[in-house]
This record gives sequence, C-alpha cells and structure tokens, in this order.
Amino acid sequence: MNKAKTISSAHASGTQYNTPIAYLRAFIIVLVVAQHAAMPYHIIPPQSNASSLSEYLQSIRAISPVIDEQRSDMLSLFASFNDNFFMALLFLLSGLFVWNSLQRKGRFIYFRERLIRLGLPLAVMVILRPLTYYMTYLQTGGNSGLSDFWQQWSLVEWRGGPIWFIELLLVFDIIVVLAAGMKVNMSGLFKTMQPFQPVKFFMLLVLLSAVAYIPISAIFDSFFWLQVGPAQIQINRLFLYAVYFLAGIFFGAYGIERTFLVPNSKLARRWIIWTVAALVTFLISVIISISSANEILIGFFYIFSCATISFAFLAIFLRFAQRQRRIFDSFFHNSYGVYVIHYGVVSCLSYALLGAQLPAMAKWSIVFTSALVLCWGAVAVIRRIPGVGRVI
Repeated sequence: MNKAKTISSAHASGTQYNTPIAYLRAFIIVLVVAQHAAMPYHIIPPQSNASSLSEYLQSIRAISPVIDEQRSDMLSLFASFNDNFFMALLFLLSGLFVWNSLQRKGRFIYFRERLIRLGLPLAVMVILRPLTYYMTYLQTGGNSGLSDFWQQWSLVEWRGGPIWFIELLLVFDIIVVLAAGMKVNMSGLFKTMQPFQPVKFFMLLVLLSAVAYIPISAIFDSFFWLQVGPAQIQINRLFLYAVYFLAGIFFGAYGIERTFLVPNSKLARRWIIWTVAALVTFLISVIISISSANEILIGFFYIFSCATISFAFLAIFLRFAQRQRRIFDSFFHNSYGVYVIHYGVVSCLSYALLGAQLPAMAKWSIVFTSALVLCWGAVAVIRRIPGVGRVI
C-alpha cells in the first residue's frame, strides 16, 4: 500500500492524518447531524401542552428543540444505536494526535492553538444557541417577538446541544497540558495495554469503561446533566469519555503506525467479525435495557456495545477507506465547521416541516440531507475568509 494514499493533511495545523481515521471522524460528524435530525421524531417524548419556553425545557420533551407529532420506531432505534458509541469514539479519534502535537509544539503553543481552535467555535455556538431555541419558543405558542423570547430565554437554564463535546474536549486538553509536565515512563503501560493486539486491547478497554461508567451510573442516570453557566455535561458518561480520549492519546504516543489502527491490520482484516459482533451486542443491549431493571447489567452491555461498535467502525474504515476521494476530503476539511453550525439549521428545518403531512422518515430525510448540504456549503464558503480555515 502506498503510504501517500493513506495519508491526508489536516487543514488547520499541517498534521498528517491517517486517511481512514480522518474519514471516520468525518463520518461521525455526518452521524451527529443525522442524530439531531432524528430526535424530533423519537418515540420517547410524550405529547405535551407546554405553553412557554420554560415549561417545555423543563419537560422530557426537551431532548430536541423541536418535537414533531410524527414519530418513528426506526429512527428511535437509529438514534439509540448512534448514542451507544459515536461520541465515545469521537473522543478516541480526538485524542490520537494529541501526544505528537504536544511533543512537537510544546505545552504553551499547543494550549494556545487548542484554545483558539476550540474556544472561538465555542463562542460562535453560544451566540447561535438562542436561534436554535427560538424555534422552540414558536412551537410553544410564542408570538410576541424577540423581546418576549429573550425574556423567557434569560430565565431558563441554557440547553447544551452539541456544544458540550467541544467544551469537554477543551477541559480534557487543559488537563493534558497540565499533566504533560510530569515525566512519565510509558514503556510498562505500552506492554500492558497491547496496542498491537485488537482483542486484548478491546478487553482492556471494556474493563476500564466498566470501572469508569457503571459505578457513577448507579448514582446519575442518562438524563442528568450538570449545568455550569452555558456549559453542560452528562455526568454518568464523563469518565467513560475520558477513558476513550486517553486511549486515543495512548495510541498516538505509541505510534499509530505500530498499532492495529492501520490498513491491513488484524482489526481491518476481520471487519466482518467485528461488524456482526457489533450488531449482535447492540441488539442484546437493547433487549437488556427494555427487559431488565438491573442497572449494572444494563451498564455493562452498554459499554460492551460501545466498544464493539467502535471497533467495528474502525475496522470497516481501515479496510475500505484507504484511498482519498475529493468529495470525502472536502467534507473532512469542512466537517468541524458543520458540527459547529448544524444544530440551529436542523432546528429551523424541523420547525418548518411541523405542519407537513409527511411520515416521520420522510421528514427526517429532508431535514438531514438539507442540513448536511446547507452546512457543508456554508462552511466551505466561510472557510475562504482569511484566517477562518485555520480555526474550523
């Protein structure tokens, strides 16, 4: 395999990226857009007669800024599948190049660049967030204009939306920078974690995930989010995401080319096995979550499914995404910006289709494809502004 065909350059920093890994990260952003487009049609939120923004945001319907009366079991299953793995895997991918970047740039420059690359988009997302929930205000009967909306908005807790990922990633980066000053001998850790043996590493990841997730889930359920100003975090998954982020850092420190995260590795060659295992473990986790009241059992199958699906997608992309394609490169370069702006676009499109006499699947298809194309195009244009491309 020609190494040049499996490497693509990062648009912001010049860092070299493994092409399958880069495309997988971009694909997860596509799933994020699809996920948020599916939430208005989820079967969980009950019917509601909320008459104000505040009343709506305090109800279980607030899983999405807009909730349609049309629902879909298939979209709910799709959302559940995504929720089982995609943000944990995104943290792992985000950690892959942290170590080399720190070693190359030093702590100060690395932190300054991360503060710009994460902090500025965070500011944009905070500014855009009221627009997202203005659709909620309209759906709950608000018709008194922007001043009335702002009065109601200022009285409620800010809903996070996708901003939480960037907030937490920035926190993780700060912790890494602070810890980087310590001289750590990682040779023993490399030997223990076996980054060249996918099954052994998988088992260790499941074990660490169980320790990080199951005990705290006995105290906080998935609906509990810690609110600190405009920042939110789902408490029961906090340490799980940290485990995946650290796993990514570990791969990067060991050298990705020496691990199983390369084309033609054992993981890539056995992609069919991992894919079947992912589907089976997900279905088992769904059955367990429905039929059992044992939180430990539910938690174990959740983290087991999370790891299995993550490995399956890694295997699929390592096996099949080895060659660069112009359209995939385009989306990869614009994917971060799509993540930053998509939530408000999805909210507006979902609201626009509330009165349409269409089934939920049709509405989702329209919202998803329209939001993806609009955001992709908008970001591609915005990134032509000098300096913007170095941030998003």
